[in-house]
Amino acid sequence: MGLPLRTLLLLPLLCPAGAPFRICAFNLQRFASPKAAKAAVMDTLVKIVSRCDIAVLQEVMDAKGQAVPALISALHRSAGPDSYTALGSPLLGAGNYQERYVFVYRSGRTQVLDSYVYLDENPNRPDAFAREPFVARFSLPSKVLPTLVLVPQHTMPKKAEAEIDALYDVFLDVQARWGMEDIMFLGDFNADCGYVAKKRWGQIRLRREPGFRWLIGDAADTTVRNSTRCAYDRIVVHGERCLGLVVPGSAQPFDFPGTFGLTETEALEVSDHYPVEVQLELNAAPRGHCPAGPALLPLAMLLAGLGGWL
Repeated sequence: MGLPLRTLLLLPLLCPAGAPFRICAFNLQRFASPKAAKAAVMDTLVKIVSRCDIAVLQEVMDAKGQAVPALISALHRSAGPDSYTALGSPLLGAGNYQERYVFVYRSGRTQVLDSYVYLDENPNRPDAFAREPFVARFSLPSKVLPTLVLVPQHTMPKKAEAEIDALYDVFLDVQARWGMEDIMFLGDFNADCGYVAKKRWGQIRLRREPGFRWLIGDAADTTVRNSTRCAYDRIVVHGERCLGLVVPGSAQPFDFPGTFGLTETEALEVSDHYPVEVQLELNAAPRGHCPAGPALLPLAMLLAGLGGWL
């Protein structure tokens, strides 16, 4: 005998698939105390970051250490106390121009397990990076993919080809250190519009070697200005488990000016880049299967029977 229609309609409420896990990368364009002091800018940043379970921020030039805590405080006011935590790298780069990479993450869904600054001393490519990658290993609420490594990179434009290629050395280093296969590279690679020649892509190991999936393609536009169309910002994934959880069509730039009704001038106060993002379906049960179903089925039937009284 089949289940009543009311019971079938209630089952999805008793066995939800779970919200996808969203990972974002955003070049904040010289984010420091002066930008953090602008209320409209911070309001937009909170809206952008609070969409993400992990947001990888680049071009954080917060030498005084005040801008990122201000962003976290604003996120707590919006999303609840202790909703987000930040992990920042040391200031990276030579001379007076230095940046931090900052992971802002929803601490109720993920935690940092380990992190390190890549030691940029490969004998074949010494000092390859203007700003060495800050590598972090995160826990995920998934039996299929319990951990994932994130490697952010903001390349120097004139060294973009060499730095993207050298990310393959970082991949090998992560494998040797942690034995991990599921690794995501993300950030402002400056991977378009003259900084990487099309004829050179075949020589860049992160593009050439098998197993790497470039989720943000060459035809994307990750820039805010209407006068430019460049796929600077990218997300690259290695690892079959991670790739198998990518929500189809979810890897894309996020047009925050269009979403939030900002003019180009207003948007440029925030950044001249769009964030890029991807979603992972960590909690999806196999089709037609609900682990909690047997335990909750009597409740569903009871609710269905009470339908006429509700």
